[in-house]
Amino acid sequence: MPFIVERSDFGQFFTVLKGMGYEIIGPRVRDSAIVYDRLGSVDDLPIGITDHQDKGVYRLRRRDDQALFGYTVGPHSWKMYLFPPRMRLFSAERRAGNLEVVEERHEPRRLAFIGVRACELHAIQIQDRVFLHDIFKDPVYEMLRKDVFILAVSCTVSSSTCFCTSMGTGPRVGPGYDIAVIEVLKPVHHFLVEVGSSLGGEVLSNVRHREATREEVESATQLVESNARLIGMRRSMDTSNIKELLYSNYGSKHWDEVAERCLACANCTMVCPTCFCSTVEDVVDLKGEHAERWRLWDSCFSNEFTYMHSGTVRRSTGAKYRHWITHKLASWIDQFGTSGCVGCGRCITWCPVGIDITEEVKALQRDGGVVVEEEAVR
Repeated sequence: MPFIVERSDFGQFFTVLKGMGYEIIGPRVRDSAIVYDRLGSVDDLPIGITDHQDKGVYRLRRRDDQALFGYTVGPHSWKMYLFPPRMRLFSAERRAGNLEVVEERHEPRRLAFIGVRACELHAIQIQDRVFLHDIFKDPVYEMLRKDVFILAVSCTVSSSTCFCTSMGTGPRVGPGYDIAVIEVLKPVHHFLVEVGSSLGGEVLSNVRHREATREEVESATQLVESNARLIGMRRSMDTSNIKELLYSNYGSKHWDEVAERCLACANCTMVCPTCFCSTVEDVVDLKGEHAERWRLWDSCFSNEFTYMHSGTVRRSTGAKYRHWITHKLASWIDQFGTSGCVGCGRCITWCPVGIDITEEVKALQRDGGVVVEEEAVR
């Protein structure tokens, strides 16, 4: 049953969650971008701010209203709180000639994610599949994920780089949330609220609300559906037989064409909400008495990532991009039963040269796979 929470009462979500011991994480404006950080109150949200995004373009702009969620997604993704970009695994001390290893203690945290979009909720579930539902579990991810409260937001606005409708991930929020809202600005600013868990029901019970009328439900739903049609018209990806398309184009000349533009900067993998590549780094002090082992985010665009005793496996930029897009859209399906792309468009926005993953797929579909010698893209 949908409910209505008035704009003036939305701040009660923050009060209730704080009272339950949650640390609130959500969007705020910092360094000319909307990023995810700690929030003290509803006033910390990017009120009245929107974002303009295109290939290699990101700008904040002022809206003509006081929308709390009138933007899409920025450079951050929620994985930074569940799969930290830098994490110490253990440290070691040399004492009296003996080596003493101290395992890192990771304290559990109760985190409340405010403003999770539909594509991002899918991304969290994809990482759950990778870190929790395979042969081995990541114990730190499991600990951090356990006590996460998710307040999700269906998108009534979108950027030109979004293509969630092609990936079946939005803009309407799907299962996996505790509370989901649709922000309605006119004629009265309020939120249509749906409860997705017993925890969500407990939180809502402490927030002033009322049952939604049929007209209010239809009005809010229409906002999301109109946005879905707009997304589909602006940018799309044909995912039918996409796995077979990429596997059959492993030797296409198109990868060399991409390499002429790609900087191999790894921006696409750093902003991607599902990429999970990491490396391990050991550091030692100058005296050789203290050492630490750290896990860091890494990228398949890095030469060191595929370095083996005989050298780097994927030497060329074309081979690196081919691997990334093939893993994301094809072999990920074989590994985890789903695509690794949620259509958030971050990789398009934050690519310095404006490479567009949807256009690269279209180029492969159009060219029909012109094959060249394999050495050209190694």
